[in-house]
Amino acid sequence: MEEQSRHTRYRKKRLRKGRLLFVVVFLFLLSIIGYSYVQYNKGKELASDNKIEVEGFEPDDNHPTIENYLIIGVDTRGEEKSRSDTMMLLSWNQKTNDMKLVSFMRDIYADIPGYQSYKLNTAYYLDGVPLLQETLNNMFDIPIHHYAMIDFKSFETMIDILAPDGIEMDVEKDMGGLIDVEIKKGLQNLNGKELLGYARFRADADGDFGRVVRQQKVIEALKNELLSPKNVANLPKFIGATQGYITTDLSSKDQVTTALRAVSGGEITVEKMTIPAEGTYKISNYRHAGEVLEIDVAKNSEILHDFLNLNE
Repeated sequence: MEEQSRHTRYRKKRLRKGRLLFVVVFLFLLSIIGYSYVQYNKGKELASDNKIEVEGFEPDDNHPTIENYLIIGVDTRGEEKSRSDTMMLLSWNQKTNDMKLVSFMRDIYADIPGYQSYKLNTAYYLDGVPLLQETLNNMFDIPIHHYAMIDFKSFETMIDILAPDGIEMDVEKDMGGLIDVEIKKGLQNLNGKELLGYARFRADADGDFGRVVRQQKVIEALKNELLSPKNVANLPKFIGATQGYITTDLSSKDQVTTALRAVSGGEITVEKMTIPAEGTYKISNYRHAGEVLEIDVAKNSEILHDFLNLNE
């Protein structure tokens, strides 16, 4: 009888401990959810008046395994129209979870539908995302399923939200001048303004080609920061800020779902290339457009399709 009583007390003690553990875990999760919700809304409110309106974007037909995102960096200082300073295609193979990043040089001499041929970045200036999409479609026959666009001032702010202590970059040389900051050579943490300056620097012999390489390095560093455990506490505010600072055809729910699908696929690797490819262009000069890259469109289209595995 006494043994049965001890067994009963032991069971009750275990039940009390189990209930206590459940309450502690529940309160812990509740506090995380509450913190995330508050930070998300702070980020959303911070960016509420910054969104650039886009109309007329129609996604291209779906590919069985590949989803392509057009990434546009806009150099705007409040003007009604601006050129696209950065044009990239992020291609995600959902079957392998590989990502490929293609940078399009802004000085490519492009056949812009409905207009005179001009530099590729002029397509966005003339009629926004839809015309840039159509221009890339016509030149390279690549499907574009989604787009994401950000102006450079918003980029600076978002970097400072995600990584308040800066993002580590190995700066290959001293940089300054038109980028509005002075950056010294060496491994260091760059804040938003400095990271943008690093990505935009082109006052050397490599010019725009060197700048594209640095932009790709910045995208790689951002991917690593987003996946880093040290930044978990900053993510809710960062995600909230994307709702105003980044203009995209994706809804908030779609953005979160897409990110979770990518992360749940395991380690994410990003392979990079630049269009035009080496040996497939020449430098020309036109009175109406200035110095441009006149490219072998057919050859670059073939290289691009092979790189993206669009024919698989």
